Amino acid sequence: MPARRVLSSLALAAGLLAVSPGTTSYADGGPRTWRVGPDRALTTPSAAAAVARDGDTVLIDPGTYSGDVATWTQDDLTLAGDGARAHLRADGNDAQGKAIWVLQGDNTTVDRIEFSGAAVADGNGAGIRLEGTGLTVDRSWFHHNENGILTGDDSDSDVFITGSRFFGNGAGDGYSHNLYVGAVRSLTVAGCWLSGADTGHELKSRAASNTIAANRISDGAATASYSIDLPNGGSSLVAGNVVVQGPRSENATLVSYGAEGFTHPSRDLWVVNNTFVNERASGTFVALAEGSDAHLRNNLLVGPGALFTGEAADARANRRVGPGGFVAPARQDYRLTRSSRAVDRGAHVPPRWRAQQQYVHPARYEPRKVVGRTDLGAYELR
Repeated sequence: MPARRVLSSLALAAGLLAVSPGTTSYADGGPRTWRVGPDRALTTPSAAAAVARDGDTVLIDPGTYSGDVATWTQDDLTLAGDGARAHLRADGNDAQGKAIWVLQGDNTTVDRIEFSGAAVADGNGAGIRLEGTGLTVDRSWFHHNENGILTGDDSDSDVFITGSRFFGNGAGDGYSHNLYVGAVRSLTVAGCWLSGADTGHELKSRAASNTIAANRISDGAATASYSIDLPNGGSSLVAGNVVVQGPRSENATLVSYGAEGFTHPSRDLWVVNNTFVNERASGTFVALAEGSDAHLRNNLLVGPGALFTGEAADARANRRVGPGGFVAPARQDYRLTRSSRAVDRGAHVPPRWRAQQQYVHPARYEPRKVVGRTDLGAYELR
């Protein structure tokens, strides 16, 4: 539960003044909780967007809200499905020709919301279009939009995405993606499942700092391009992920760094304890632009392809293995078995760059508990 929801619950227990069937409010005019649902005073999220103020919480009953789109201008909002996901299905509608939800306020939290079907005239329709500063997304789904989430450029903005799914997004033009983050200050994606992008990338980020940790990123039968694209460099950690490039991928590279030119001071890339799987006939696991300062540690490579191309890299304890030694690779379960050659084979990684979590299917993560020498790949046996 997001922190603001916890605070709202405690405040309710302390005694709030009810002002309508769909609202609770502090007597002193502080943050309010708005309840949305077919049987409530506010029947749609867009109705709540018209009345909410800074700091409010909007709790949305589970169900499908067809064609309901909204622009949120308030700061410090929490927008959450109440007990289960609420489904915002575009059905041909959009806010400002941009998205199902346009977030113009700062520091928005989105929890347990499902977004689908966003399509607009310029081909950049998104489940969420972030125009404000700061976004936290948890336990939410984005599917069959032209972009799952699309953000603008904001050097003060931090974007956190956890426990969420992105699948089937992309307009088929190669310029729209499952997740597309602009030049923000930082991006963190953890415990998510990104899959089946339509021609575009599974994840593209122009952020100055990137932490991509403990996710499953898999193309399946889709025509996705890069699995992870960090086109402008930045201080970046790619750690503890299971990355599976499908046989129909339109680009042979899994991770691309700096391909569109470095625009950030840092060119540091750490690729640590990932399990990379290439189902194409050839490929590259990590493509490095000239000038990259890349460190590749403890990764498992399944399938053909060079570990890296382009700029030279500091590479240690990366091992190519077959499908044996994994629990169920046909089901993309790349946890290790006791017979795996990856057990206790890891090299030292500075604490700042270590894989601290491992992916739990579907769309969760747990602490990575290391006893003794670390194992190779995305999972610890113990």
